Amino acid sequence: MKELSSCLSSFVAGCIIAPMFKSRNIAILFFTLIVVMLGFGMIIPILPFLVEEFGGSGLAMGMLMAIFSLMQFIFSPFWGDLSDRYGRKPLLILGTLGNGLTMIGFGLSTNLEMLYIFRALGGILSSATLPTAMAFISDSTDEHQRGGGMGVVGAAMGVGMVLGPGIGGMLGGKSMQAPFFLSAALSILAMLLIWFLLPESLPVDKRSTGVQGFRGPQLRPMWTALFGPIGFLFVLAFLHNFAMTNFEGIFAYYAEAKFGYTSQTIGIILTVVGLVSAVVQGVLTGIATRKWGDIAVVKWSLFASIFGFLLMLTSYNLGTVILMTSLFILSNAMLRPAVSSLISKRAESGQGVAMGLNNAFMSLGRVVGPLWAGAVLDINLNFPFMTGALVMLIGFVASLFYLSGKAQVTESPAVAD
Repeated sequence: MKELSSCLSSFVAGCIIAPMFKSRNIAILFFTLIVVMLGFGMIIPILPFLVEEFGGSGLAMGMLMAIFSLMQFIFSPFWGDLSDRYGRKPLLILGTLGNGLTMIGFGLSTNLEMLYIFRALGGILSSATLPTAMAFISDSTDEHQRGGGMGVVGAAMGVGMVLGPGIGGMLGGKSMQAPFFLSAALSILAMLLIWFLLPESLPVDKRSTGVQGFRGPQLRPMWTALFGPIGFLFVLAFLHNFAMTNFEGIFAYYAEAKFGYTSQTIGIILTVVGLVSAVVQGVLTGIATRKWGDIAVVKWSLFASIFGFLLMLTSYNLGTVILMTSLFILSNAMLRPAVSSLISKRAESGQGVAMGLNNAFMSLGRVVGPLWAGAVLDINLNFPFMTGALVMLIGFVASLFYLSGKAQVTESPAVAD
């Protein structure tokens, strides 16, 4: 376990983090987003043991995963509005401080009700970081640099999700509270770096001055978008995240219940899964979409994911669990970037609006998925994966009717411009 974490840390530091340090501001944002995602990833191997200790079930596990995403879904637009009015720096400070304090509360919880409360607060407050960090990058980069700056966001989230479960599992074997307190300490460090070293990127004269109330998720535009020209792609964004959280939301609970795995073992499995996902999305997706096109990648990913879910049910020891979960991720990891790429290419109402709606549908999938998975897990341990396969089958069949190659031809000139 220590050797694996050391190798991953060296790879990440050498290949990803070091180039970012050319800009101090970007490096601080990169570290901040890693800290937030580390906190999310570190607690996954620990949650099933806490839930069982406090008398919870699979549904309780699903609710703890879903409530975090639900709060982010509701409050992200609100924090974005506030950052436009009061500047980016105060919201980044609030987000990191809130993340740290809620992690401390989570570590000190003594019952399920406290876990729900601090998990919800963590989703509310930590959701101030991602939209504000993206806004900071937009403020401080030109059009040529912005793509690379936004890439920092994806890279940071990937690093956090790769390293988080391994670190959490290793620490959780010694103390169930240790991962939460480490996450809190890193969050406070990120807050101090922002406070003392990060400048404000939004000048006072460019801030919005209109008084606005609370703006939550845009449900009406989401509903309207479903009946637009790219409505089916938004459905796929939801279905993919719904199906994925049938794996992510309950895997730790499933592995502990079926195989008796410890938090360290679960952490190792999820670290390998995260690494496979990062390699597939960072390397193979671009090659596949250039060679066969986004539509073909979407269809084949949906088809392969059906068997990816079912293959996980054939696992019988640690080696086969790692192999089958890796094959599942290999089949599934290309789907999200390919769908997002199609949405971007076919958008008619502006990139910002389209990608905002895409993110909203993905968030909604991350809310509904864990709730469903936790509920059916209490009926049968295999049901989350079986229903995930069913959802992928529905998506694949629908894609044969609703995704044609004609739009792919018409969008090529736009891509070449």
